Formats: sequence, structure tokens, C-alpha cells
Amino acid sequence: MRDLTQPGSLPLRPLTTGELLDAAVVLLRMRGWRLLVLGFVIAAAEQALLFPLRRLADIDSRYLPADDRLVEFGILVMVGLFTEVAAIAVLGGVAARQAPRALLGWAAPSRPRPHRTASVVTVAVITGLICGLTAWPFLFLPQSIGWAGIVLAIIMTVMAWPFAYGPIGMAAPIVVTDELNPFRAFGRSIRLSTRSGLRGLWIRVMGYVTWIVIRYGLALGTLAIIELFATSPSNTVDNLIMGGTWLIVNTLIYPTLGSLDVALHLETRMRTEGLDIALRRAIHRGVAPDAVLGVPR
Repeated sequence: MRDLTQPGSLPLRPLTTGELLDAAVVLLRMRGWRLLVLGFVIAAAEQALLFPLRRLADIDSRYLPADDRLVEFGILVMVGLFTEVAAIAVLGGVAARQAPRALLGWAAPSRPRPHRTASVVTVAVITGLICGLTAWPFLFLPQSIGWAGIVLAIIMTVMAWPFAYGPIGMAAPIVVTDELNPFRAFGRSIRLSTRSGLRGLWIRVMGYVTWIVIRYGLALGTLAIIELFATSPSNTVDNLIMGGTWLIVNTLIYPTLGSLDVALHLETRMRTEGLDIALRRAIHRGVAPDAVLGVPR
């Protein structure tokens, strides 16, 4: 007798926050090497782009710029936010193709979700730009008031960033799973993220902050260990080590955060739209669940 309550690897019911993080790992495992290889390629391209910007800002091992390179540091921060968020969106779109199989198992549609590459890339670029622009204070304040400007710019960016990053993260999974165009996907992502007291928004922000703390800890720890045995001859060497460390860490973190966006999208639909109930009914009646997974256009 097939289990209609748990046909796939993901629970067919609303999840707790901890279960959502577990669901992201399940999705990552299902796409496995594909997500990790793509994550490595994207992370490598990101580091190739950021390395000259780090040198331009003269970043040292503490991730701080030279006193006369504060505007260059602002450019680095903006580009870094853009590449990170765009990378997560691309990988979320790729992970979303496996979502029906993870959720429904044997009952999943035989037709795989379309790649929709152009739509996913469009969403990635727009989300990256939106989040990158939250760092605009770095371009204006530091030049005029020095290091006090850095502190003020950080405060302003940290206050604005959650409300840019949080609401739009489901857009990439939406264009694949719900099969909407990018512009409708953004509107739907904002609606889903702000339901239930902004639950989706805060879970996405929490997931990112958790991983970024781990990432900075690993990167700083690696540099500290190296400095125990050797003295870096220049900031260039520091930046090479920094880039290599972030490449390794981001290869895992970006696919994980992309998978979290997919899991959050499905869970929010189950919690607020009854997706789990509709899917169980479709399975019980022997109806293909394609129409249930999609949304009216």
C-alpha cells in the first residue's frame, strides 16, 4: 500500500523552521553533484570578478580596506552582494526542477519541470541588482566622513538588506515550479514571503545570516591558521587565500541556500494555499498533479 501522506522525500505538510533546513539538505542531496559542480563554477567566476576589486580596495586579512580606498570598498560590497544573491537564485532555479520528485516521489509528474533558463537568469540578475543597491551608502558616505562613514554605511545597509533579500527569494523557484514569467514571479514571491507575519521573509534572512556567520568564521579561521606558520608577504597573498577559502565554502553554501528557497516556496504554498491537501486529492484520484503544482495564469 503506497503512503499518500509521505509519497516523497519531503514531508507533504507544513514544516517547522528546523524541518525546512533539513528539507533544503534533502533537495541538495537529490540534485547532488549537479548543484555542487554548478555551485563551484559560479563561485569560481565570482571570485575571479571580486579579486581585482579586493586589490583595488587594498583589502587586508581583516577584510578591511585601506584608509584612502573607501569608495573602492563600497564598489566591492555592492558587487559582492550582487554576485551572491544572483548565484543563490540561479541555483534555486536549478534545484526547483527536482522539487516535484522530492515532494511526490512515485506520484511526481512524468514530465520534468522545464529548465526556463532565460527566466531564471532574468530573475537572478534582477534580484542581484536589488540587493546590491542596498549598499549604495558605501559610495557616498565614506568619502566625505572617513571611517565613521563605513560604520554608518554598514548600519544603513544592514537595515535595508533584509527587506530586499527576504521577499524576492522565491522568485527563481516560482518561475520553474509555478511556471510563471519573471515579473509575475516577483509579485508572487513578495505575496508568499509576507504571509503569516512575514514568516517566509524572516526564515530566508535567518538562513542567510546563519550561513554567512559560518562562512566568515571558516574564512577568518583559515587565515589565522596560516598565519601561525607563515607571515603573509602582502595583501595580494591574503586576497588569494581569502578567495580560495571563499570559493570552497561558497561551493557548498550557495546550493544549500538555493535549495532552502525551493523548500520554503513549497512549504509556504502548503501552509497558506493548501498545496499538500490538493496534491493528496490528486494522488488519491489518480490525477496528474501538474495542474496542482502550477498556478492560474
